Amino acid sequence: MRFSFSIENWFALSAGLSSKSDWELWSKQESHNWNLPLPKLNKLPMMQARRMSIPSRLAVEVGLELIENNELDLAIFSSRHGELERTYKILTSLNQANDISPTDFALSVHNTASGLFTINAKQCIPITSLSANNDGFQQSLIEALSILRQKDKKVLLIDFDGIVPQPYQDQINQLVPYYAVGYILTNGDQFTCQSVDKMSEQNPINYPQSLIFLQAYLNKKQNFIIKGLSQDWQWTKIHE
Repeated sequence: MRFSFSIENWFALSAGLSSKSDWELWSKQESHNWNLPLPKLNKLPMMQARRMSIPSRLAVEVGLELIENNELDLAIFSSRHGELERTYKILTSLNQANDISPTDFALSVHNTASGLFTINAKQCIPITSLSANNDGFQQSLIEALSILRQKDKKVLLIDFDGIVPQPYQDQINQLVPYYAVGYILTNGDQFTCQSVDKMSEQNPINYPQSLIFLQAYLNKKQNFIIKGLSQDWQWTKIHE
């Protein structure tokens, strides 16, 4: 499989990383302290934020930053674990025979962040909420193709995740506890991506695919590979 697209804009938030200049510095470093404080929210109203989980807050904040002065044709929200923290809280309450919080119940679905984004953006945008294990970013790009292949269309792609509750940590190796990264995608040939046979090597750092891509993008790499579950992805940057 082979496809191409261009990036009009990007934005991301995570521990100690609240601006594009922060991420530029991050992309040049071999390691980062992911236990630093999370950034303050500038777009999302506090009354809304207080009801939301941390990963959903970051995802919606990134979306609100990117949608400014933009008209979107589709928004894709990708998350491996979604509202896992909230779901685990519900399961714990049930196990202890306690009442379940109505807020927790209402906001425990996987499309919580995408739904709250459209509400806070006050725009009626088609949205897709997607989960594909470690392949979420790459599968989200494939999801965007049907729109991007039309003329003058824009797609917002946000990949985000939160911390994995302790009982699951033996099964899931997670380096980045909270993050959200978003891209405004357009039809073009700035980047070309092609599926290739699976290689034995792993990604050098255990980052989500979207952050591996961001690091390569900020370092202006011309060629790089992102590992997938059943196949890998060969990336080529054609032009700026």
